[in-house]
Amino acid sequence: MSDRIEADYLIETAINPSDAAAVMAGEQSSGTFLKLATETPELLERAAARVEHVETIDTVEQPSLPGGITGPSYAVAKVTLSWPLENLGPSLPNLMATLSGNLFELRQFSGLRILDLRVPAAFTRHNPGPRFGVEGTRRLSGVYDRPLIGTIIKPSVGLDPAQTAAMVADLAQAGVDFIKDDELQSDGPACPFADRARAVMDAINRSADRTGRKVMFAFNITGEVDEMRRRHDLVQDLGGTCVMVSLNSVGLSGMLGLSRHAQLPIHAHRNGWGYLSRAPMLGWSYVAWQKFWRMAGADHMHVNGLRNKFCEEDASVIHSARACLAPLRPDAPCLAMPVFSSAQTPLQAAETYTQLGSADLIHAAGGGIVGHPDGAAAGVRAMRAAWDAAIDGVSIGDAAKDSPALANAIKAFGP
Repeated sequence: MSDRIEADYLIETAINPSDAAAVMAGEQSSGTFLKLATETPELLERAAARVEHVETIDTVEQPSLPGGITGPSYAVAKVTLSWPLENLGPSLPNLMATLSGNLFELRQFSGLRILDLRVPAAFTRHNPGPRFGVEGTRRLSGVYDRPLIGTIIKPSVGLDPAQTAAMVADLAQAGVDFIKDDELQSDGPACPFADRARAVMDAINRSADRTGRKVMFAFNITGEVDEMRRRHDLVQDLGGTCVMVSLNSVGLSGMLGLSRHAQLPIHAHRNGWGYLSRAPMLGWSYVAWQKFWRMAGADHMHVNGLRNKFCEEDASVIHSARACLAPLRPDAPCLAMPVFSSAQTPLQAAETYTQLGSADLIHAAGGGIVGHPDGAAAGVRAMRAAWDAAIDGVSIGDAAKDSPALANAIKAFGP
């Protein structure tokens, strides 16, 4: 498949799955609703999508989605399609259109989900992926052999630049590695981006002068492409080491427009992910979706967290995190650092480490640090103690005997 793109799907259909797969291939390449004289055998050989595999795995009695062809039962099948690279070239926006396009609306399907994709080398040559990734993030943060302990500015909105900077100063003094804006905080009149960036970086730089360690702060620069570039440059000029974007808000073209300009790591937030994924027979798997953003230049990718406040199960979270750390191609790994967040506290550290089997992650606890009963600084100490224990194979209960901050976190956040 050196010059072909492949994608795997899960489909549900009232018709023969092989016939449904043929409809998919036609819709997403040279076909339409009727046979055209111009769709010659030569054109089909050159440009048509191919059905590479169809495997029926189940039969259900009720359709998952309304509006499709009905029948007495519905086959659930896995389908693999492939396309020649020549149809679209190594373009990520057009790859997304090719893989998804009109498929979700076709009446032949009562369910359709994109599971995975594989791309030829031309894609990773044209879209080389994260500029920093795991290695660059560790180098800039100075954190090795353990996760980056991170938090989020809370409340998400409502603090002015001076209040935000004061919180950052306290967290930096406590030894936090990473802080991020909430995705709701960008450039509102109550907390203008430029004022916030200057105040926060003043606090971070003063702390770095004292300690020799610079906290990585992911400033939310989400906006129009020119705005994102200007905000990135301001952060860089101030000595910052990270910027953040909301992927579903800026889109692939916006992300590419930023990443090809950026000289700082890009912290990629997936807010809105639920509308692409929550229905099990509709939308995208994270495994497929995150590959687009890694190729587009995302250095960090949010994956949710264990025992989170959302609806995602722990196994799915770990599967997503492992996907970010799996090479995209043997010749182009494009690894991104997974970010665990959502109702995270020190209590998830050991389980996260055990299940992921790696310390290459950012563990971002908003309320789990800022909401510590003894203050945010104690929250940082508690998270650090929990992770040190997890990596050393020490139980959290034993670790708490030597860490009052961790002991109080267990009382506050535990069952």
